[in-house]
Amino acid sequence: MAMSTKAINLASFSSVFPSSLDKLNKPSKGVQNSFWVPRIPLVKAVQSPAESDTGRWAKQRRPQNADGDFFVDHTCIDCDTCRWMAPQVFTRVGGMSAVYKQPTCKDDRLKALQALISCPTNSIRTEVPPPDILEAQKTFPIPIDEKKLPGVYHCGYHSSKSYGASSYLIIHPDGNILIDSPKFTERLARKIEELGGVCYMFLTHKDDVADHGKWSKRFCCDRILHSGDVEACTADVETKLDGNGPWRLGQDIMLIHTPGHTEGSVCLFYMPLKILFTGDHLLMRESGLDIVEMYNRYSVGTQLDSVKKLLDLDFNWIMPGHGRRIEFKDIEEKNAILEAFVEEKYAHYSSVKNKW
Repeated sequence: MAMSTKAINLASFSSVFPSSLDKLNKPSKGVQNSFWVPRIPLVKAVQSPAESDTGRWAKQRRPQNADGDFFVDHTCIDCDTCRWMAPQVFTRVGGMSAVYKQPTCKDDRLKALQALISCPTNSIRTEVPPPDILEAQKTFPIPIDEKKLPGVYHCGYHSSKSYGASSYLIIHPDGNILIDSPKFTERLARKIEELGGVCYMFLTHKDDVADHGKWSKRFCCDRILHSGDVEACTADVETKLDGNGPWRLGQDIMLIHTPGHTEGSVCLFYMPLKILFTGDHLLMRESGLDIVEMYNRYSVGTQLDSVKKLLDLDFNWIMPGHGRRIEFKDIEEKNAILEAFVEEKYAHYSSVKNKW
């Protein structure tokens, strides 16, 4: 398939989403929200000087792994990727991933190898070099659901530069769209090229840009990022979104400004298949729906306000940058879950604020 050269018009139109949580005061740029939120560093593990010198301890097999070929070492950052990609094999033990059951069939082994390839820190290893690793590499990008979501792929090859975030590919008649950046590898690039290449690279926010420059150079694609999240490493992106939007990318894609996690967080709404790509704005963890307050870089109150905007959108799927995908039965179920989540969070932070 040849890469489409047909242009998609990127146009802004007035926002149709008024603020809905008046009690959550939005801060001006650079001002922290009034809610107290415990924060932890992005670096999750620190080795002793001796361990750092050799690296041998970090790359050793964690004792929590089941006996057998596959194992997770001590460099795991608990990003959850392997646990949702191959839940038959990996689980969480002691704050990190571990193999709880060795793959016993061809399908389970393939999923374990796909997780190994996608691990951002190369923390998944095997005792014996896998002879079928090349076959597993050829499966990327992986169709998410060929029947329900034709033309939508998970790219794999998660990057440590974006803390292990997922990236996605939409096959579109007016030009394919790469959503956030996977780790650059020519092997993946060639597979994407076979699917028509990349016309646009949409970056949901500043945390998940990873190897965007390499992908842009490889496909000569236009990168899109909100101006509020532009930093030195993204100063040369081709399209910088200004204001509150929303914006349209062609007739069937809407870009929704959802500030909170960062000032310039933006979700991509693919209307034909009712999918919302949320970046770090909203995700599903093993414990449930989450906005990951501990990594908030702008305003928790604003982020909750932005979540409530989503009640006005008719989508059934959430494809997050981190965590698990969500499929809702219908818009009623989606709205009921989101509304309950926002109200619970608001009540919690109002209570915390009153205590202080």
